[in-house]
Amino acid sequence: MNTPLPNIPTKILAVKLRPSAERTLKQKHPWVFSDSIVKINAEGNSGDIAIIYDTKKNKFLALGLFDPDSPIRIKVIQFGKPAKIDSRWFQNKIQQAYKKRASLLETDTNSYRLIFGENDNLPGLIADVYDKVLVIKLYSAIWYPYLSEILPELIKTTQCETIVLRTSRQLQQRKEKHKLFDGQVIYSDLKNEVVIFKEHGVRFSANVIHGHKTGYFLDHRANRKRVGELSKNKTVLDVFSYAGGFTVHALVGGALEVTSLDISGQALEMAKQNVALNTHKGKHHIIKEDAFTALQDLINQKKKFDIVVIDPPSFAKRQSEVEGALHSYKRLTNLGKRLVKKGGILVMASCSSRIKAADFFEIVETNLKYFQIIEKTTHDTDHPISFPEGAYLKCGYYQL
Repeated sequence: MNTPLPNIPTKILAVKLRPSAERTLKQKHPWVFSDSIVKINAEGNSGDIAIIYDTKKNKFLALGLFDPDSPIRIKVIQFGKPAKIDSRWFQNKIQQAYKKRASLLETDTNSYRLIFGENDNLPGLIADVYDKVLVIKLYSAIWYPYLSEILPELIKTTQCETIVLRTSRQLQQRKEKHKLFDGQVIYSDLKNEVVIFKEHGVRFSANVIHGHKTGYFLDHRANRKRVGELSKNKTVLDVFSYAGGFTVHALVGGALEVTSLDISGQALEMAKQNVALNTHKGKHHIIKEDAFTALQDLINQKKKFDIVVIDPPSFAKRQSEVEGALHSYKRLTNLGKRLVKKGGILVMASCSSRIKAADFFEIVETNLKYFQIIEKTTHDTDHPISFPEGAYLKCGYYQL
């Protein structure tokens, strides 16, 4: 590493929980909330190893990392049997994660999520690969003591040549004693902060220093590919297009013309750049406007498209926003369906983890009336799900 990684000593904590929390833990749920803890033998620091014992039999239940800064006080990384958390343990976890992505890596794709937090038994840790650049995103300080054991194994597994560190807003606001910061190149050199990568042969770019999340949204990859397959000789409207994921796949797939609609001029500029990275014959139009307003304008203009893709950002970041989110999905469905040609396809997606898939699909389908379901999908294979809250992405394809 060309950046010294922090040497943070950790200690072992003994923890006991309320019976309800024990039952949840036995179902391999990775979160232990602060109000579930009934006994702990010492005050914990970020990254301390918390060993949770069964209250009645005093037997090992699980092991996690202590997080004093979060209501999820313990992030569980090991269930059922004790383990020593060392470089070999991390090596096993990373190898298991890599094997889950094997089928994806046999395609013409060099961008993927290797570590998906809780779903790969490493809560609050994301590792995304863009060609030869590995981007690590930390959502909790619990990982700082273990970076020196994790990063060498990630380099070895991915064969990446550069590592960029990204941190959550919460971590950015804290004053840590170590010298790590968001957007820092912590291994080797980065020639350009914009990295060109491929998904199923289609070229895209990710700004790994300043881009949203780790630079791109990899979870929708299979849906982008599917839209591309449906788009030959079609007209397509990509609503909330962001950097043009669906737009580019549609054009490469042979669409006659594609319209990218987003409120962000910066996002639309990225979309134009991603379109320019690829060979296609279709026309590309952009609309910079609020989606709800623009959709109504297009309806007023009596515009129709063969395919309309509506993939909004999360509408429900907290429980109090769920009702409003469902109302927004209803509005979007009603607007979107009026822009689809007879026999055309409406693609509706949600990335709000607080919205259950059943509720989302019910809202969409109740407001469509005449339709045939082509298919329903979730995350791509590099975003496996191991617990209910880990499932956030749902997408429905409807022929009207």
